[in-house]
Amino acid sequence: MAKLSRHTFRSNTLPAITTVGPVTLWLAFFVAVPLIYVFIMSFCSLDEGYNVVFKFTLANYQRLLDPNYIQIYGTSIFVAFITTVLCIVVGYPFSFLIARTTSKHKALLYMLVIIPFWTNSLIRIYGWRTLLGTNGWINNLLIMMNLTDTPIEFLYNRGATILGMFYCLFPYMVLPLYSAIEKLDKSLIEASADLGAKSRSTFTRVIIPLTMSGIFSGSIMVFIPSLGYFFVSDILGGGNSDVIGNLIERQFQSGNNWPLGAALSIILILITLLLVKLYQKLGGDMDNLGV
Repeated sequence: MAKLSRHTFRSNTLPAITTVGPVTLWLAFFVAVPLIYVFIMSFCSLDEGYNVVFKFTLANYQRLLDPNYIQIYGTSIFVAFITTVLCIVVGYPFSFLIARTTSKHKALLYMLVIIPFWTNSLIRIYGWRTLLGTNGWINNLLIMMNLTDTPIEFLYNRGATILGMFYCLFPYMVLPLYSAIEKLDKSLIEASADLGAKSRSTFTRVIIPLTMSGIFSGSIMVFIPSLGYFFVSDILGGGNSDVIGNLIERQFQSGNNWPLGAALSIILILITLLLVKLYQKLGGDMDNLGV
């Protein structure tokens, strides 16, 4: 009996441990442990020298209701919402074009979406600042064409922040949409046309409902990062349209208030989990979220 148990362990359990074990240890060390540390930190206090004291308090979460912070929450939600809507409006036709094209250019169009991932987003955002600056190419072109006498200030406003968010997160909308549209059953579209439905009705009553999972998963993948991409607001917005990520970054850097920054981080994580759970409840495919 002992030999049989030992043989079963070697043939079944040991390979599973060998395969899953390193991944589990990696996730535990680099994901679980830091999250637990941040969670504990969110209930800590600060002494007079701004040193973290492991003394339990709820003051950090109470400070989240500060009117100044609430204003930043509102700005964050507005920026994230507009960015998500823009990504849907622009990304859906682009995704539909890629999914429905049958030419050799399909791979090229798909690569145009993937290529931005090859370059760090911070570098690309600095490129936009150079492009939109008062001495940038766009202003120089406008002056050269006599469309304006003085440079236009494109940077350091909410519009520039939304543009940067849209540019960085657009691929995250296209990929889930492409996956959902690619799986669309063409026979249902043909059946809609056979029943006398016009193109607009087919799009709104057949195509949109059947690809709603891609729209919702793409919205999550755009909306949540928009709340935390503080470097976009810093570089293009000039601090005039702060998001929650800016608030967290300041607490860990200049504010030297790690417990408050940890509390803000926990709230952002809870928002993420809530949206993912809502997506799962609505029947969404978790593979579209990359989890």
